[in-house]
Amino acid sequence: NKLRSSLTLLGIVIGVFAIIASVTAVKVIDVYFEESLQLFSSTTFTISRDPVVQTGNFDGRGRPNITFEQVQRLERSVPYPVSPQEFFGVSAMRYGDRETEPNVRIIGTNEHFLENFSYAIQEGRAFVEADIRYARPVAILSPDVAEVLFPNETPLGKRVRIEGQRYEVIGVLESKGSFLGSSFDQRMFAPITRLFNVYGQPDRDIEIVGVRAPSVRAVPDAMDEVIGRMRVIRKVRPGEPNNFEIDTNDSVQSTFESFTSTLTVGGAGIGFIALVAAGIGIMNIMLVSVTERTREIGIRKSVGAKRRDIMRQFLLEAVFVCQFGGLIGIALGAAFGNLVAVYFDITAAFPWRWALGGVGAMVAIALVFGGYPAYKAARLDPIESLRYE
Repeated sequence: NKLRSSLTLLGIVIGVFAIIASVTAVKVIDVYFEESLQLFSSTTFTISRDPVVQTGNFDGRGRPNITFEQVQRLERSVPYPVSPQEFFGVSAMRYGDRETEPNVRIIGTNEHFLENFSYAIQEGRAFVEADIRYARPVAILSPDVAEVLFPNETPLGKRVRIEGQRYEVIGVLESKGSFLGSSFDQRMFAPITRLFNVYGQPDRDIEIVGVRAPSVRAVPDAMDEVIGRMRVIRKVRPGEPNNFEIDTNDSVQSTFESFTSTLTVGGAGIGFIALVAAGIGIMNIMLVSVTERTREIGIRKSVGAKRRDIMRQFLLEAVFVCQFGGLIGIALGAAFGNLVAVYFDITAAFPWRWALGGVGAMVAIALVFGGYPAYKAARLDPIESLRYE
């Protein structure tokens, strides 16, 4: 019964495919988050008025700005490198007759931003304390910006223009990639003091402040000290919750992991429903098969086959059909799920635990839904079976 067996097999394939495809796609997204969300160094934690990744239930209304004056007070009160990052706008950058797209982010920071925010200099130098103190018109470019403006020459020492201001290029960063369509390689960094002189509003909210502990083990103690200092600086009363957020790479990743976990459970739930439907189909098909093969069962029993032999025969058939369909579903699901990786050009992944779990689930479904037809076949009376036409 090739057609009937194929339809039964198709039900299993669809169920396993639904589970593995959804889990694989989520696994690919998890790997992408893990690889891309290295926003800070491993010893850095950040301070911001609002969470770096906001969820729907967050309400930060009423929280005062984290001002540059507060950042300076924190810097003076703790023995750790403190680095603010503030966004001042998006514009096109020019050098001579060459011009970038109007998507260069203008960011103000200080001399500690390389280490605190996990950047590296490709050529040139980083900011020094004097650049910040004297608000010098110097800039460090991201690689995409430097490539457009200086395709055949070094950018070091050249003066670029952005929004009517000139900046001397002192360095070019190494590529850092992008995250969720936002590129880290289309940026211009300048001393935050210089940008305050140009754009004003020194009391504006600083987007994010990085603080670097001396080692990974020292991070919890450093966080406790900084939280205490910030509560004093921002005049938070004892017993009141913080009116600012502390984040690390791990805390940011955990936010996305909770989201992808929900997607995993949802996809697996849909696949499980499909598998139950396929299991019921297997049971119905095998009941029909038992009826059609009643005479065969009678002949086997008449020549010495025992009940356990009949049960083993039908259970093995069910296990074979389930396992064969399961393996096809796993292969197709993994291939389909990794289309996400191909489309977004990110690392492929394979959910080994779910695949092994799928193999075990197929055995369970075969035993559960194939058990009753096998039991019914084993209980047939051999004399009545031989008379069956």
